[in-house]
Amino acid sequence: MPDLTDTPGIHHVTGIAGAAADNAAFYAGTLGLRFLTRTVNFEDMLAYHLYYGAPDGRPGSVLTFFPYGEAADPGRVGKPQPAATALAVPEGSLDYWADRLRDRGVAVEGPTDRFDERALRFADPDGTRLELVTTGSSVPPETEGPVPEAHGIRGISGVSLLSVNPYATAGALETLGFERVGQEGDRVRYRATGEARRAVGTDGANGETTAPARIVDVLDRSADFGREGPGTYHHLAVRAPDVEELYAWHDLFREREYDVSRVKDRHFFHSLYVREPGGILIEIATDPTPGEGVARGPRGDEGLYLPPRFAEDRDLIEDQLPPIDLPAEVHRP
Repeated sequence: MPDLTDTPGIHHVTGIAGAAADNAAFYAGTLGLRFLTRTVNFEDMLAYHLYYGAPDGRPGSVLTFFPYGEAADPGRVGKPQPAATALAVPEGSLDYWADRLRDRGVAVEGPTDRFDERALRFADPDGTRLELVTTGSSVPPETEGPVPEAHGIRGISGVSLLSVNPYATAGALETLGFERVGQEGDRVRYRATGEARRAVGTDGANGETTAPARIVDVLDRSADFGREGPGTYHHLAVRAPDVEELYAWHDLFREREYDVSRVKDRHFFHSLYVREPGGILIEIATDPTPGEGVARGPRGDEGLYLPPRFAEDRDLIEDQLPPIDLPAEVHRP
């Protein structure tokens, strides 16, 4: 039986966007993340699924988006949804980021202090809420991109959740291997307690990396109910080492009468989805084979990656999807 308390943290976070080109320009250009892969939503082959993150696509570095076009009705942030994603940056870099964002017309709030970090708040072109937080992580930064190495984003630091039942969500997080480590005002912090070091990147001769993506904050505050759409997050994904553990999680959640999906082949990894009692959709996703990364398809500007089952529909799919013309400053493979 797998040890279901050994949760090393966040795998990825997925949001919903409007125009694909605007989304790519912001995350790969303004934020300087690597445009990893453009593929399609495996539940809707006529919609993009875009992946951004560290060059090796290591778990804990990846943001993904479903862009549904400029005509999509905007979403509304509220319960039960992830409210914001915090991205880790080095100490002393927030002034650089505040200037960079403002120079590009992005409104910035802060920085403010919380727990042992400083946070800068802003939103992407669709209104998706983001934060940059200082961290002492040893994860290597992105290099050779539009953002200097000294200030580059190191990966995801954490995610904030708006739950309809914060106590139930806290219980689900504890089941998943997170422990309560503190509270400031209406923000209750949980940290993954499992193994922090996995062979998914590079950190010296041992072939491992220390992932910063271990924080989930439950916001115990009043908020309206949200509406899914551009500007909101679809789900939070946490890590599991292999498919065997996914089946163990499936059986556990079924026993507890949670709303849980079957184990699914996401091609880059396997996963299942669970709707915890506080209403948050959580994906549990397997770590990739070392060296492959979360998104092992062609790089984002090398064309559209399709799983084999969609191969015969390539012409139809490519005809329906809008082009994504990346600005010159983004990372190139």
